Amino acid sequence: MAVTTAVAHPNVALVKYWGKQDKAGNLPATPNLSITLSTLSTQTSVRESAHDQLVLNDHEQQDLKVAAWLRQLRESYDIPPLHIETNNNFPTGAGLASSASGFAALITAINEHCALGHNPALCSDLARRGSASAARSIYGGFVALVPPQWQAQKLAPAEHWPLRVVVAVTSHLPKAVGSTEGMQRSRDTSAYYPAWVSGSGQDFEAAASAIEARNFQRLAEVSELNCLKMHSLMLTSVPTLSYWTPATLACMETVRELRRQGEGVFFSIDAGPQVKAICLPESQLQVAEQLRETPGVVEVISCELGEGARIVPS
Repeated sequence: MAVTTAVAHPNVALVKYWGKQDKAGNLPATPNLSITLSTLSTQTSVRESAHDQLVLNDHEQQDLKVAAWLRQLRESYDIPPLHIETNNNFPTGAGLASSASGFAALITAINEHCALGHNPALCSDLARRGSASAARSIYGGFVALVPPQWQAQKLAPAEHWPLRVVVAVTSHLPKAVGSTEGMQRSRDTSAYYPAWVSGSGQDFEAAASAIEARNFQRLAEVSELNCLKMHSLMLTSVPTLSYWTPATLACMETVRELRRQGEGVFFSIDAGPQVKAICLPESQLQVAEQLRETPGVVEVISCELGEGARIVPS
């Protein structure tokens, strides 16, 4: 029986989105910008089956989000029942963008297996309907997700600016509140949500310009503050949302101290307790060493910028 396999990588948003538009299509409320990672990866294989079946990390799952996404896909395309087997080489559902790499790998595999013939832009559109950040994992390097089409666009290839990312894992546990639920809570209850939406465009433009010019200091200022704005929005939601652990806070201070010592590094944190330290190549070893010694860090993963989603031998 024919099997098709795809690989995709998670991404780290340097300008984040937190909140969705009140429209069909799973559209972000704000423009956002990311870098795709290497090292961390999702590998997904699909084959025809008597009924849909999802096996995640060797365990069969009943995933309502994937099921709803497949139903929507079948409204437009002839997709047979599928056996889907997907594996992550990093913690799943723990703030490391496993849904981004997961849906990017899944649509890439289905596109090939079912001969849909979609280009990357259309695959990005379909991936976004499962997870908005998955739209960005279709591409490698520096990626934007902006209106009006909300299909990801490659801003620059990885070789444009070979940054490094050091991930400080502070917990392997899945987060208690998923991103979709958390975004809705912030939109409905935080008094600061309108300011977050209205200011996001300026952050996006500043970060995109910094990337084009390879201005690390400017990118660090914009991205780190954008991250803290997002978490402030979470903290002012009702009931409050906090994905941080004591180790998360300790890692943030480690990064600040490294910067005071002259290292080129800044932090970014998504909806989870893990800290991503984005750094210049010459600072990578020192950043990894210091984060590894930070109390509460259980694992450190060093990454270069990675490729987009692609078909690989099964």
